[in-house]
Amino acid sequence: MAKAYNRYTTLRYIIDAPIVGISYFLALSSTSSGIPGNSKLFTYLFTLIALIVWYIAASFSRLYADRRSNKYSEEIVFIVYTIMLFTILLSSVSFFLRNIFQFNSNFFTFFVAILFGLLTLTKYVIRKYLHSAIYQGKLFDNILIVGSTPSALDFYETINKYYYYGYKCMGFIDNSSSKMNGCTYQGKISDLGSLLKQNAIDEVVIALPNTQNEEIQSCIEVCDFYTTKARIIPDLYQYASSTIQVNNIGLMPVISIRSLPLDKPENRILKRVFDIIFSTVFFLTLGWWVLPLIALAIKLTSKGPVIFKQERWGLNNEKIVCYKFRTMAAESSDIDGNGYYNQASKDDPRVNSGFGAFLRRTNMDELPQFWNVFLGNMSVVGPRPHPTPLNLESMHTVENYMLRHVVKPGISGWAQVNGARGETRVPGSMQQRVNFDLYYIHRWTFWLDGQIILQTIINIFRGDQNAY
Repeated sequence: MAKAYNRYTTLRYIIDAPIVGISYFLALSSTSSGIPGNSKLFTYLFTLIALIVWYIAASFSRLYADRRSNKYSEEIVFIVYTIMLFTILLSSVSFFLRNIFQFNSNFFTFFVAILFGLLTLTKYVIRKYLHSAIYQGKLFDNILIVGSTPSALDFYETINKYYYYGYKCMGFIDNSSSKMNGCTYQGKISDLGSLLKQNAIDEVVIALPNTQNEEIQSCIEVCDFYTTKARIIPDLYQYASSTIQVNNIGLMPVISIRSLPLDKPENRILKRVFDIIFSTVFFLTLGWWVLPLIALAIKLTSKGPVIFKQERWGLNNEKIVCYKFRTMAAESSDIDGNGYYNQASKDDPRVNSGFGAFLRRTNMDELPQFWNVFLGNMSVVGPRPHPTPLNLESMHTVENYMLRHVVKPGISGWAQVNGARGETRVPGSMQQRVNFDLYYIHRWTFWLDGQIILQTIINIFRGDQNAY
């Protein structure tokens, strides 16, 4: 597979060159910009400069990093980031060469807009080509797992569920177990060398407990001998509530337990400023006419109040009033006959048929929560706030559940865009949601918020099978 994937990687690099060139000439022809004397030599020179600047910007933004296991929305975020760097660098070069290259004030606007459009389109096409090739078995990595720990099982189930990650598990080896949920047993750890010699294995994933240091080191040495890529899944579940970063001091790897990104005042200020700007823009562009139309439709199709108010838990477990459009019958109860929180389910009879179901399916019932964002008790992006009864049920049964309240709750979150939403009656479903929330809390960046917002918008149009 290595050669095939290298061709794909090369294609990702090369195809951007004509895209940048085409965007430049289209922008040039769309404005009155030009080169003194219409010299083709200088026109081509600027094209070359633009290409060099593009690849410099792309190297800083890591645009060409392997993101086959990530969502397309993340790739769009990195495209935006790269274009921002590219624009800054190229405009700086143009300033110093202004006597040679004279551009209209609209040139860079056209250039950036065309470049963004063409890049997002071509990246999407290439991504779909990759998924198709993987699905047909033409492009994948052969993986061998060492160990049968919970981490190994999670990894195995993940690559099986998401085929487009491009990994095919050849089996696992372990000294203490020969069964792992259908994964083929290939022998003991001592058999690793012979397996690498006899089979075309691209990568070895070592998922052994930390106590088996000698076995881990032995596996690494065997992989080095056969020039096979090795990856370690560390047994760090005991640190799941902390942000983990691996650094080196000299030749010694050191695991750093860092504070949360939103513990820093500058990050909290940035997030709050963004929330205010985003919610204000929403009200000025969409909210002033969309919200009244939805309210009118609710009034015409069902009896009861337009807005549904519900007590939920916000930052530091403080109780907040969360606003939603009412999508269920006004007399519906949140508590079932056994005294438990009555979660919405598929084809729930309490949901108003037609318009109410449409609002829930498109998540438009959450739009009034922009008022919560404006007030400051919610954020645009963050862990979804749960009703008080559901919090009380989960806080004693779900590991690290209360840690999701160390940041403001959000209208949308990392768990929601990854499909961890809807009912949590199935064992482990709430834990999965909490794990996504903790991932977001520990790895928050402004760009991650942008990716989640973009993916949420995509899901509104595409639909979500768990939105009901």
